[in-house]
Amino acid sequence: MTNTVDRAAIFWTIGIVAVGIGFSLYGINSPSPNVENPKIAILEQDSFIQQKIDSTKLVSDMSVITLSNNDQFDLVASDIVKNVDGKSFEMLGYNQESPGPLLLVSQGDKITVNFKNDLEFPTTVHWHGLRLDYTSDGVPGITQDPVLPGDAFEYELKFPDSGMFLYHPHVRTEMQMDLGLYGNILVESKDKVPTTLQIPLILDDILISDGNLEEYDLEIATHTLMGRFGNTMMINGNTEYSLQVKQGDTARLYLTNTANTRVFDFGIEQHKLKLVADDASNYEKQEFVDSVILASSERRIVDVMFDKTGKYSIMHSTPEKSYKLGTISVIPSDKIKNYDFDNLVTNIEVVDEIDQFRKYFTVEPDLKLEFDVKTSLEHMKDSGNDDSIDLEEHEQMQSMNSDKSHSMEMNTHGNNLPLIEWEDEMPMMNAISNDENTRWILRDVLTGNEGFDIDYTANVGDIKKIRLFNNPESDHPMQHPIHLHGQRFLVLSEDGVQNENLAWKDTVLVPTGKTVDILVEFSNPGNWVMHCHILEHAEAGMITEVIVN
Repeated sequence: MTNTVDRAAIFWTIGIVAVGIGFSLYGINSPSPNVENPKIAILEQDSFIQQKIDSTKLVSDMSVITLSNNDQFDLVASDIVKNVDGKSFEMLGYNQESPGPLLLVSQGDKITVNFKNDLEFPTTVHWHGLRLDYTSDGVPGITQDPVLPGDAFEYELKFPDSGMFLYHPHVRTEMQMDLGLYGNILVESKDKVPTTLQIPLILDDILISDGNLEEYDLEIATHTLMGRFGNTMMINGNTEYSLQVKQGDTARLYLTNTANTRVFDFGIEQHKLKLVADDASNYEKQEFVDSVILASSERRIVDVMFDKTGKYSIMHSTPEKSYKLGTISVIPSDKIKNYDFDNLVTNIEVVDEIDQFRKYFTVEPDLKLEFDVKTSLEHMKDSGNDDSIDLEEHEQMQSMNSDKSHSMEMNTHGNNLPLIEWEDEMPMMNAISNDENTRWILRDVLTGNEGFDIDYTANVGDIKKIRLFNNPESDHPMQHPIHLHGQRFLVLSEDGVQNENLAWKDTVLVPTGKTVDILVEFSNPGNWVMHCHILEHAEAGMITEVIVN
């Protein structure tokens, strides 16, 4: 395995030009699914697999690969032709699927993944949320060289935490992931799942214009101002997701947001959700919610009881509009209720573990980061350019949105700015932004250093508070989901208001104008990165390195 450490490397844009190769223009509507390329497979949206795990049925649209301790697994990235909303598109997949196979493993186990790159350009695989050895983290320029076309790489994975995790590329992530390179890893604990069904749901969107995928620039990342919002919603890669259950069924839903930038607010019509777990652990205590907000790469686990027959819409609801993501049909049954859904459990083991960290809750931050952006687009507002209308319209929309409320109090900041940009309100301006005219910034408040110039180190065993400030005075204030590789953390507070229901996480949504404190347990040595998981923002510089000795 190659281990190359270069803090100055601009590793996200490695690969496309580094090896001097080109590749087909993904995003062009396929003329016919009957193509000659032997690497391309035709995927049908109605593929359906069921597998029993003890007495619980795992219902997955993706292939399910059950792996035992020390098993080896072959994973291949390649071209595919995928049906989206009735049309065939050239896209990317793992093992001829998008989403890729669901890997089912047990907490505490280790496996080896033999990865092969059958794409026409370099890639890697990042194992999002796993506390593994950093040499297998999949970040080019930090942990490995890019895997060139035709080459292979061996990843050693270990699973200290239970929950739902994610795998995806870390080279031109905003393009490769958007084209379908992502999949889930379900790490099962020894605790029995109380529901009758286990169902992974991957939420995503994709941008289709005039019947074709919106094209990607092969040399630079575009849509860097706000991120590439899709206009077509998908669950598990399907634009018309449907699920049939029996009356009396209970389901554990494993939610993942793989969209480049869109924040989802997930709910099921006429059903309450029991909030069970976050990215990397159960919550201290379960609670009922009407919906669940997920930023890019966040995961949540919720339980739901289907006690009434009928058809119910799976919804994504924002202050401006609502989207139907799919349908759940509940058919009549005399199934005996075997799960006390109304009982809210306090997870004593989680509470006891977090108790060991409470003495650090009030310490001063060891690092203060603020978010900012530098863009040359602002001058267009007064330039007479037609695109400048977008900026004026955006400001008007922000003012309008400030008067609207939303679930979980995700509405507005005190200075009249929306806490979350739910839609692309300035598509023309966003489309012309790129990683050359728009640079997103992580800045050390104390030193003023930015990006990879931030010199932050910790030692294994350190418990440190990091303060994240989302500057509302930046050229384009908006939310940012911040992801830390290889470690786990607790979200302590937002604007000084303590979080009363903790869980371990690897990604946190920082709304516009908010200050969020996280407490990081540095348990895993190596060279890691922290970055915004709006994928275009990471491409445009919103990233830094964290070294754990």
